[in-house]
Amino acid sequence: MRTRILTTIIALLATITMTAAIKVTRIDPTDWYVGMKNPQLQLMVYGQGIREAMVTTDYPGVTIDSIVKLDSPNYLLVYLNLKGAQPGQMTLKFASGKQKTEVKYTLRQREKAGSQRVGFSNADVLYMLMPDRFASGSSANDQIKGFNTYVNDRSQPSLRHGGDLEGIRQHLDYFNQLGVTALWFTPVLENNSPDNNGFSTYHGYATTDYYKVDPRFGTNDEYKRLIDEAHQHGLKVVMDMIFNHCGFEHPWVADMPAADWFNLPGWLKESQGKSDPRGTSFLQTSYKLTPVVDPYASKVDLKETVEGWFVPTMPDLNQKNPHVMNYLIQNSIWWIETVGIDGIRMDTYPYADAEGMAKWMKILDEEYPNFNTVGETWVTEPAYTATWQKESKLAKANSYLKTVMDFSFYDKINIAKNEETDPWWNGLNRIYNSLVYDYLYPNPSSVMAFIENHDTDRFLGNGSDTLALKQALALLLTINRTPQLYYGTEVLMNGTKEVTDGNVRKDFPGGFPGDKKNCFTKEGRTNAENAMFDWCSRILHWRQGNEVVTKGKQTQFIPYNGIYVIARQYYGRTVMTILNGTRQAVEMDVKRYAEIIGSATTAKDITNNRNVRLDKNISLRPRQTMILDF
Repeated sequence: MRTRILTTIIALLATITMTAAIKVTRIDPTDWYVGMKNPQLQLMVYGQGIREAMVTTDYPGVTIDSIVKLDSPNYLLVYLNLKGAQPGQMTLKFASGKQKTEVKYTLRQREKAGSQRVGFSNADVLYMLMPDRFASGSSANDQIKGFNTYVNDRSQPSLRHGGDLEGIRQHLDYFNQLGVTALWFTPVLENNSPDNNGFSTYHGYATTDYYKVDPRFGTNDEYKRLIDEAHQHGLKVVMDMIFNHCGFEHPWVADMPAADWFNLPGWLKESQGKSDPRGTSFLQTSYKLTPVVDPYASKVDLKETVEGWFVPTMPDLNQKNPHVMNYLIQNSIWWIETVGIDGIRMDTYPYADAEGMAKWMKILDEEYPNFNTVGETWVTEPAYTATWQKESKLAKANSYLKTVMDFSFYDKINIAKNEETDPWWNGLNRIYNSLVYDYLYPNPSSVMAFIENHDTDRFLGNGSDTLALKQALALLLTINRTPQLYYGTEVLMNGTKEVTDGNVRKDFPGGFPGDKKNCFTKEGRTNAENAMFDWCSRILHWRQGNEVVTKGKQTQFIPYNGIYVIARQYYGRTVMTILNGTRQAVEMDVKRYAEIIGSATTAKDITNNRNVRLDKNISLRPRQTMILDF
């Protein structure tokens, strides 16, 4: 009798153990929103052996369209249709044999309709910054327990320095004082990669969790708080995303959901799960983007570009796998809805599968018709860049990408700054000869221009040529473009990449405890820094709401006598940007520009608030810049 009872108890315990054994460790997205134009929701379910589970739900308005079993036993994709669903707690029931479990999943109400989310435009000036290098507002997040080994060491340009979202939030007034209208942060998502020989992923481009802000920067709630307060300050926020690759420490690398989740995944097995490519079939990208549009491209060149990994520590995602692409698309939508970003900057855009990226852009455009995304398209020829813009007649297929980055302008202005403007090709002729190809763009005003960023030398190099800098900024802020500034330029931050990228990503002076210099305040800046800050601020505030600059017809004149003139006109108002592209004093013949000047006799020079006569020739100092408003 005792034996029979004992046997029964053991059987019951075994049953209880089996029943409790099934475990869901995570679901992506972590929650979702009802009322989308596209009612489909992909749930990526994580859990030991979860692939064999059956999934059901009896939540009103929700149906299960399909369940996809991937190659790994520890992932399961559940595709739901939420067409008739209302906000609330949905119960997902998982069963595998006698094993069962239930998981609560939250469906949320959207804060606003997709059409009400208005992105950045050419009326904005974007200010790009790196959270790790801008300001530290809290020391509590400097060391995160359980993270892979890292240190904060501000003396090392390639290690973490400790900047965070709270540091940015504490300086929102600074951006208002400067006069920018949108902030672009380099990626803020978790980068849980260990330091390696003096290098770290402080830059944020090696994502290890697509739904979590890196805790060294803050929390998801702190990110939303920062965005909400930025909006209260009249500032938009652009989120940097990376669909091309993730970080090596992402869980997908140790346990690939599917055999084709990454491009060229075979070498991972060869290297035994290490990011050391030696002795393996590892293929790194050529970094040459032309094969993507080249009508004569060889297969090997195209494969190297789009399937080769960016670096061994950044696994290349396969956007041709529809489940990968759905995951990434949903992630971008989740961040728009959850924290209220006003735009996306997509890293390494042409490296990813063009068809998959076009699908993403089309879905985003349908859900958020007034939103904006800018793609990094690093080739310095206008024809290449124009091919990637939405509705380009040059492209084989519509990319649906509204904004592209003007690497031609960046390239030409950085060459021109070291040259004399001659009668033909050199100096500011380079800008003229780049802008003449604007007919290639479906929408030139939705091309993002810049003179420097986190991947280039600072415009000032290792020097302090403010005359050249003012010319570059005057063009940037008045031509038919969406302008982007790089943090610290307004206070003469310089540096080059000769040794390391970290030298063009220095800490903003005054952003960190113990800084002896504080460029956030007038008192903390030198006379030269204040002069540059004030010059930038004056133009930036003048530009806000200025429809001549954002909507005006553009006319440019071939550089003549070393002088380059580009004008904007709108409803009887004119802005003329005048640059002396030589190191000599010259005289500008106003008669040559009569079609723009018309009957006007005076104008205000926005750069110094002085009046300028237009009824006589204008004397220009070497490398002088004028922005005339009349």
